[in-house]
Parts: sequence; C-alpha cells; structure tokens
Amino acid sequence: MKSKKTILLAIIVILIVSFFVFDLQQYFSLEYFQTQREVIVDFYQTHPWQTALIFFAIYVIVTGLSLPGAALLTLIAGAIFGLFKGTIIVSFASTLGATLAFLLARYLFKDAVQNRFKQQLGSINRGIEKDGAFYLFALRLVPAFPFFAINLAMALTPLKTWTFYWVSQFGMLAGTLVYVNAGVQLAQLESLSGILSPALLGSFALLGLFPLIAKKGLDYTKAHAIMRRYLGW
Repeated sequence: MKSKKTILLAIIVILIVSFFVFDLQQYFSLEYFQTQREVIVDFYQTHPWQTALIFFAIYVIVTGLSLPGAALLTLIAGAIFGLFKGTIIVSFASTLGATLAFLLARYLFKDAVQNRFKQQLGSINRGIEKDGAFYLFALRLVPAFPFFAINLAMALTPLKTWTFYWVSQFGMLAGTLVYVNAGVQLAQLESLSGILSPALLGSFALLGLFPLIAKKGLDYTKAHAIMRRYLGW
C-alpha cells in the first residue's frame, strides 16, 4: 500500500513540477488567450462538442492537481461559451476537479494525519461529522480561503465524498456565475472605451461585492438559526 501511495505521489509531483519547469503557466494568462481568442472561437464554432470536452478536461486537470489558473479558465469559459453554457461547464468541471483533489489528498495523507494528530483533531472530526456540510458550504460561498486549500483540508476530515461533491457543486455555483459573467463581458470588449461600459463595470463590481454579500447572508442565516433554537420557534 505504501509503495502505491509513493508512486502516485511521485507522479503528481512530477506533473506539478513539469507544469512550472516547462513554463506551461504562460498558456494560462489573459494576454495569451487574447492573442489566440479568434482561433479558439473559430474552432468552437466548427467543433462545439470537442471544444467543450477539451476545455472540461483541462479544467478538471488544473483543479485536480491544484494548479494555478482556475479563475482565469472560468473567465475564459464565459468568453468562449457564453453565460449559460459556460456556467454549466465550469460548475461541473470545477466540482469534479475539486473532488479529484479531495480524493487524492485523502488517499495519500488522511490516515497519516489522523493517526499523528488523533487527539488534537478529535473535536474537529466531531464537528465535521455533525455540521460538515454547512462549514463546507460557508467556505465555498465566501472565498476567504483558496479553494484548493479547502479541497485538501476537507480531505483530512471524516466528511463523506458525496457530501463534499454536492455541497461544493451548490456552494461554488453563485461565484461561478459571477466569474463567467465577467468573462462574457470581457469577450464583448472591442476597444479601451468599452472598459467603462456599465455591463463590464457591473460585472467587476459583482466580483468585488460578492464575497461581502455572501458573508452577510451567511451571518444572517446563522443568527436566525441561533434565535430559533433559543426561542423555540
């Protein structure tokens, strides 16, 4: 078992190191996408399903290996596929990739961490077993921590894989919609004057305000739940 884990860990490390050694991150920049945008859009119009599948696979690999670029890929999805299709593709690709990262981390590290810090993690494990879905939903809805860190951290807890998947799917949906919409507006930018368009300014305003709005909503939900328990509603 240890040899299998060692081999899998070595493969993951090689893939991640290769990503940086061969400078593959240059292809995950807004500048590169803008230079290739017409080519990509033309390919999409000619081969819509192939383009969607290739993009889906790239997104899953990037998120599954916790590589940088998911936020940019979400914007690109809006620019290529539009709001509706882009949101669907990113929603499922991001959730599947997050679950892959979750499972890899759980297989490689959970037993070692739980055995090493069994006493310290006792109360955390009990809290996750009781309210893990709500904690994960709050983390997904309010991106105070990087999503890849959430994937890895939750993998070390007793949270069930199915719970992780469906909570992540719904928890990330609103943020996905906001980012894809921003990508749609960027795709419609034809000149520098378009930067001042109400639609684009509104999209970027949503990017900034969304975490605050989500946090306020969660605070209200928690306060309402406490009041219900206290007053017996």
